[in-house]
Amino acid sequence: MGNVEPLEGCAPQPGAPAIAGRLVERSKGKDTTTGHWELMGVVTPTAMPTYPYGFPDEVIDPFMNRTGRGVIGNKPASGTEIIQELGEEHQKTGKWIVYTSADSVFQIAAHEQTVPLEELYNASRIAREILTGKHAVGRVIARPFVGGPGSYERTANRHDFSLEPQQPNYLSLVRGPVTRSTASARSATSSRIRTSTKSSGRSRTSRHPETEELLRTIDEGLVFTNLVETDSLWGTATTR
Repeated sequence: MGNVEPLEGCAPQPGAPAIAGRLVERSKGKDTTTGHWELMGVVTPTAMPTYPYGFPDEVIDPFMNRTGRGVIGNKPASGTEIIQELGEEHQKTGKWIVYTSADSVFQIAAHEQTVPLEELYNASRIAREILTGKHAVGRVIARPFVGGPGSYERTANRHDFSLEPQQPNYLSLVRGPVTRSTASARSATSSRIRTSTKSSGRSRTSRHPETEELLRTIDEGLVFTNLVETDSLWGTATTR
């Protein structure tokens, strides 16, 4: 640590058997997609669009027309709060709850008993097709929930529809004629394993943690484990 910056009681060691330095992000923007891309060597010189006042008609109108449902919300909001605010209206009208955040995201919430999951996922695919060019947000996120007024809860059936990163990137490079990569990302990977609980990705108390199983069973390649719960559950006081 003393080689990184001056610290009392921790003098720098010129002969330390390591390379020390301070990293600074090169990409513009602060959203998840930008960060994951830069981890894989893809720098984003222009920040992906955000919508502090909601999405314009040129996005919302074709989305409603193509999905056959109206839209309520259309504003920046906490994901847990907006389903409490608009969940009952959504169930009565069948309209999508659309919202965003400080990140470059288009989020669609729907009750699993009001809108079938596959319809929600298809609507997200439609939104992904619409959100291109100047409106190319980093992610379209399907946000299903269950429960009743005052006690709505999001489920584990969330699904993200991200922009595809440019290639080559570290994942595409590691995926050579011999090696294979196993990752949570969809692009440039040979296989993808989705863990259904927070414990399966991180805890040694789980009976069959997927990451540890991969480390025991694969002979070569890259394992990229995305522990999303460290952000969504424990990372900050605000839940997106």
